[in-house]
Amino acid sequence: MSSSLMARPRRRPELNLVPLIDVLVMLIFFSFVTMQFKSATTLNITLPKVDTAGKNEFKGTVTIAIDKDGSLAFNDKRVSDDELMGLLQQVHDVDKDIPVLIKADEVTQLKKLAFVMDACQKTGLTKFSLQTR
Repeated sequence: MSSSLMARPRRRPELNLVPLIDVLVMLIFFSFVTMQFKSATTLNITLPKVDTAGKNEFKGTVTIAIDKDGSLAFNDKRVSDDELMGLLQQVHDVDKDIPVLIKADEVTQLKKLAFVMDACQKTGLTKFSLQTR
């Protein structure tokens, strides 16, 4: 009876880590997949600083500048909104493929920038770009 009362030596308990690691990896993967990021429309951003814009090389002859007050300058000469349309039409009559560079201050109203881009489109000058720093 004494030999039957003596139990076999206990095995040391071991923890299998492979299923735990699998579960942990799946939880991390699930959290990344279901994560919601804020869209750009809800962020308070300041434009037009762009680090990856490349070189600011411009080979055209037409530049339109918009200062922070909304005043326009066509090739460094101040113009009104109506004069801009006429000048852009003259440029289109000479060469419709000439590129137009728009230099807008970072605090310029979007309304003014949209007006200049729309004026370019209306006169048929579709190759316009916005200069950044």
